[in-house]
Amino acid sequence: MANQVTGWRRIYNAAGYSWKGFCAAWQHEAAFRQETVLALVGTLIAILLPVGLLAKLLLIGSMVLVIVVELLNSAIEAVVDRFGGEWHTLSGQAKDMGSAAVLLSLLWSLAVWIAVLIESWHHYFS
Repeated sequence: MANQVTGWRRIYNAAGYSWKGFCAAWQHEAAFRQETVLALVGTLIAILLPVGLLAKLLLIGSMVLVIVVELLNSAIEAVVDRFGGEWHTLSGQAKDMGSAAVLLSLLWSLAVWIAVLIESWHHYFS
C-alpha cells in the first residue's frame, strides 16, 4: 500500500470529504437544511439563556445529535436509491429505520429542551 495517505494529509483529505458531505446534504436534503437552520437559531437561544454551561451543552448537543442522525439517514437513503428505483422490502425497511432514528433524535432534543427550560423556570421563579 505505497499510496496510503497518512498524517496531516489524511486529516486534510478527511476534512475535505466531510465538507463535501455537508454541501451535498445542504443541496439535496430539505430536512437537513431545516434542521441546520433550527440548530443555528437554537444555538443562539441556548447561548443567551440564563442557564449553566452544562445545560447549554445539553441543549446544543441535542440539536447536533439531530443533524448527525439526519446525515446518516440521508446517507442510507442515497445508497438505497443508488441501487435502483424499484421497490424492495429491505430498501423500504432501511429508509423507514433511518427515519425512525431521526424521529427519536428529534424527540430526545425536544425532551432535553423542555427539561432544561422547566428546570430553569423553577430556578428563577421559585
